[in-house]
Amino acid sequence: MPETGDTAPDFTAPLANGDVDSITLSETLEAEGGPIVLAFFPGAFTSVCSHEMSTFNDRLEEFTNAGGEVYGVSVDSPFAQNAFRDELGLEFELISDANDELVEAYDVSMDFDNLGVYGVAKRSVFVIDSDGEITYTWVSDDPGVEPDYEEVEDAVRAAE
Repeated sequence: MPETGDTAPDFTAPLANGDVDSITLSETLEAEGGPIVLAFFPGAFTSVCSHEMSTFNDRLEEFTNAGGEVYGVSVDSPFAQNAFRDELGLEFELISDANDELVEAYDVSMDFDNLGVYGVAKRSVFVIDSDGEITYTWVSDDPGVEPDYEEVEDAVRAAE
């Protein structure tokens, strides 16, 4: 698993932004700078994930004021993610990892054997600075646990 101090794995993936576009991490860092928050979540339309993404949205101004840009990441299709964004009124974009490339690259893949669901993202957060270095990592093996949002905000401020 990439850790604090490591170079973030680069990727190109579908971007749910009301439409379907594409995002490449290295190009986004080059164009926008950083820090970037990648907030991995197990699945759209689930209660804890909805609460987490809504909380990031409610705090979006704090992240933006700290210089950060938030992206949610799940294995859902970008079409499902757009419906999820609409339902919650999210003002940030979601990255579709329908091919499980990001959950593998960031080593945050999780299975729910008892439900027959495999390869979803563990609830996790990575903050990446403008140089592409991971400056903050939080990963939970318990999908019911949400990140400490103030700690993530502090990490964004420190990476600015």
